[in-house]
Amino acid sequence: MKRKSVDPKFSMCVQPSFIIGTNNEDGSYNFAPITWVSATCEGGDEYLLVVSMFGTKRTKQNVIRRGLLSVNLVSTQMLPMMDYFGSKHAKDGIKNDITYGVSCGVVLDVPTLDESPWVYECEVARSVVTGDSTTFFCHIRNVQMDERLSPKDTFDIDLTVLDPVIYSGKYHSLGKMLGSIGDFYKADKT
Repeated sequence: MKRKSVDPKFSMCVQPSFIIGTNNEDGSYNFAPITWVSATCEGGDEYLLVVSMFGTKRTKQNVIRRGLLSVNLVSTQMLPMMDYFGSKHAKDGIKNDITYGVSCGVVLDVPTLDESPWVYECEVARSVVTGDSTTFFCHIRNVQMDERLSPKDTFDIDLTVLDPVIYSGKYHSLGKMLGSIGDFYKADKT
C-alpha cells in the first residue's frame, strides 16, 4: 500500500457516538452529543470511561458541578435525536422540539435515554484540563445493555446488534462482525 503525507488537520479519529446526560441545577435534564469517549484500565478489572468535552457547554458545567453523568450509545435509529441535540444548544432553552423518552439511572441519579441500547452510569474520579477541553476519568457504576445481548465475557459484545453511529467528521455505521481476536492468525496458520 502506498501512502502520502498530508497536513495534520486531517486527523481521522474514528469514534463511537454518545449522548451525555446530566442534571441541570434546577433538576431538569440536559443532553449533548459527545464523540470523544474511550476507556482506560485503572488496574485489575477496573475500567474508567474517559470522556472529553470542549468549550463551555452546559453539559460540561453540569459534570464539573455534580460529578455524575450518563453516557448513552447512539444507535443509527437515534441519529435524528443526536443531530437535534447537537444543533440545539442549552442557551436556546429546553430541548423539547422532538419526542424522546427519559428515565433515571438504575444506580445513579442521572438521566438516561430510553432508546439507547447501551448506557453507562458514571461518577467522575478525576479530571484533566487541557486548554478549553476537560477530560473526565469516570468510574462506571452501572451498565444497562440491550436485552438482546447475552455476552459470554467483556469482549463478546456484538456491535451489529447495537448498531452504533460511528463519527469521523461524518456519520457512519458498521457493516458486519468480522470475527474474534486470534481468528485470523489461526486461519492463516492452517
